[in-house]
Amino acid sequence: MNPAESHTDEVVLSAEEYDAVRAALAGVTRTGPGAQAHSLDSLLAQWSALVDEVEDGYSWCAPELSHDLRCRNALAGAWPLLPSRVRAIRQLELDGLDERYRRATIPWPSRPEEGARWWTWRVPRRLEIEASEQRDPDWPLGWEMMPFPRPACVEVVT
Repeated sequence: MNPAESHTDEVVLSAEEYDAVRAALAGVTRTGPGAQAHSLDSLLAQWSALVDEVEDGYSWCAPELSHDLRCRNALAGAWPLLPSRVRAIRQLELDGLDERYRRATIPWPSRPEEGARWWTWRVPRRLEIEASEQRDPDWPLGWEMMPFPRPACVEVVT
């Protein structure tokens, strides 16, 4: 969360709170030389964009989804380190995005729907693929490494 990215006009964080947010994010996000540091706003925006994409129909492969979920992993790592006031301000936003993701996905069979990193054990309900990538009635190309048959509620559309 950067001062310039203030989420609402009514909320003003102290310098100490901004420093604590930066420290929490630095501890859980990896940046290479010359890479821009992640802000709380940027991580929530990435999570929101991924949720939008999953709701519309995820068009990438299973390993790419795992990669895309890094923003949610970073949020999970940083969240307990954030100042309590910052968490309170942003909790409804995170909870809303999480709920939308749950509705747009299904849990892996035999996996709990809650718990640590629950979002990594879910599959989009709608997978968008190129017609050439559907070779059989089961998982499309890029998803065939899933350790269970494609559930009937996972729609594959071209």
